[in-house]
Amino acid sequence: MRLRKTISLVAVAGMMAGCTSTGGVRQPSGPETVAPEKALVLPPPGGPSIVSVVERKRGNGVEQTISLFTSSSVPGQNFLNVQFFGASGANPGIGNAGYSMINESGISREVARSAPGVPMATSATFLQNAYGPFGYASGRSRSGDSCIFAWQQIRSSAAANTQARNFGMIQLRLRLCDANASERQLLGIVYGYTISGTFDGVIWNPYGNPPPADVALGRTGAPIYPDEGGYRASPMPIGHEPAPAIVSRPRAVPARSVSPPAQGAAPMPAPIGPRVPLPGDAPQARITPDAAAAPDEQAGQTARAIGVTVPSPDCIGDAAMTAACRR
Repeated sequence: MRLRKTISLVAVAGMMAGCTSTGGVRQPSGPETVAPEKALVLPPPGGPSIVSVVERKRGNGVEQTISLFTSSSVPGQNFLNVQFFGASGANPGIGNAGYSMINESGISREVARSAPGVPMATSATFLQNAYGPFGYASGRSRSGDSCIFAWQQIRSSAAANTQARNFGMIQLRLRLCDANASERQLLGIVYGYTISGTFDGVIWNPYGNPPPADVALGRTGAPIYPDEGGYRASPMPIGHEPAPAIVSRPRAVPARSVSPPAQGAAPMPAPIGPRVPLPGDAPQARITPDAAAAPDEQAGQTARAIGVTVPSPDCIGDAAMTAACRR
């Protein structure tokens, strides 16, 4: 009898619980679209612009795939993928994300899938942006589009992890293909993006302890200059040097040009031979060839005037050879 009463009481409690439920529809936790301003990583000013942001909450962190504007004939979408590892309790029901370090084999597979049909080559040059070292691979499609795939892992040093803090980690992937930009222009986006997301609590800080201040601050014998480079720049000139005086040159007077003769006026013919002076004219001066060759030596000297004698009518023809006409 007691067993039957217990079963009856359980059945009645179940029926009462069913009657009090709201019957609402609930969507299981999964990927969801969030506003672009809630992206955990922002592209640099000037683009590429954000198209959409898909967020997945895990038991040990958050992952976002940020789709970017794409102008390329290469199949696929430009994106920024960011994973925050370390925060616990965000969404325990969906499971934990794989907490694995970046390795060469895994990156090779991601590079091959990033730009189908584009031969990608990994750069061996050590590069570093504001968040630390990063790597990238680049290639060019047959149509001339430039593509890069960059990756970065942000994590504090092993020495900082032994202090029971700085356990968080951030991993980023960037895929960009563009028909008009060069490889260097696309690489500039890796230097310009900003990580806006943070962890709750210093225990998950992925950046480690802040670096100490510069040893030159406040030290004697280490001047700091206002130009770029600080105390490492070249010394500033000491003393005041006035600006050089501006010497104004006199304006050159343009040469006066001889006005051309008026239209319709016939040009005057040049005189040929010696001109016979008219009665009452002053005697003409004739300059010797030496004076023409050396005008400076003849300056100050008066040119010798030579009068011109008009022959008599009696000394024309054969009479010009007589002794009277020769005088």
